[in-house]
Amino acid sequence: MLDELAGRRVALRHRIAPEGAPGPRLTDAVGELTPDGPDAVVVHTRSGPVRIARDAVVAVREVPPAPARRASRAAVDRLERVRATAWPAPVAEELGGWLLRAAGGWTRRANSALALGDPGMPVERALERVREFAGRHDIAPTVQAPVDAPWSNRVAEAGWVRAEDPGTCTVLVTRAASDGPAPQWPATPGPDWWAAQGEPEPGPGAPAWAVLTGVLRPGEQSGRTGTDRVEVGFGTLADAAGTPVASVRAAVVDSHVYVSRLWVVPAARRGGLAARLTGQALSWGAAHGARHGMLDVADDNTAALALYRATGWTDHHRYHYLAPPDPA
Repeated sequence: MLDELAGRRVALRHRIAPEGAPGPRLTDAVGELTPDGPDAVVVHTRSGPVRIARDAVVAVREVPPAPARRASRAAVDRLERVRATAWPAPVAEELGGWLLRAAGGWTRRANSALALGDPGMPVERALERVREFAGRHDIAPTVQAPVDAPWSNRVAEAGWVRAEDPGTCTVLVTRAASDGPAPQWPATPGPDWWAAQGEPEPGPGAPAWAVLTGVLRPGEQSGRTGTDRVEVGFGTLADAAGTPVASVRAAVVDSHVYVSRLWVVPAARRGGLAARLTGQALSWGAAHGARHGMLDVADDNTAALALYRATGWTDHHRYHYLAPPDPA
């Protein structure tokens, strides 16, 4: 029974004291159930994991998902740091609680200053440093921050305005679990993957290659400070004629699989390929140690948001980009 409920949210009653001992003998744990070898299971409660011997279990039943609640500021900041590690800019500099990133202009995520904590100086001076960094690396000065977070508000108070394309984005999360054998994906994007993306293959050494794979050119020093290991995989689907029509990137960091660059060519859309690839990415992530899935979608992409929400993804938080009214 316990193994049948693996990966599901349960209420599990178990013994905590032997017969005749003083105090309560039973207690309950509510959360996602995972096996822990032949003798124990783990219930991942909101307050942390609880390891329980199998022979101490008195009763267990599946319960509905927990009601949605607003993510704490600490949870938002943690997930933003995980996303930054999963999408590594080849050049990164710490500025107190900010992370300045540059990747030759390839994607706004990797070419912005992630503002999560105190930069260690007045905000106006920190924004000058963002401009200086951007000028050195020939990118547009941009700050990324969670919507309504303290440092986002401080940047806005300094006169910076919400950027467009993308504007505001939603980060969604779900459980990473395998519904079947995990796909065997390569750790580098091949020609078919790039063909399905509709972009020319840049080759090793290009900014896009460095962001996607985390591999720098020989002798290049990134200035990256993160030490978390990142495992990446690149999935591709082809049509009946063997033409690549859909592709995705997955990266595992700190028990999360970050799903990104999901793209289906227009002629192959509405055939379930996006949902299929997303499911494969979660299975791939679970096989590499992930327990949670995350992805982000621009708020104006209503079709993608509807797809993910209909397949079990839930909103975690929103972020946006801020830019000076006069980029010069």
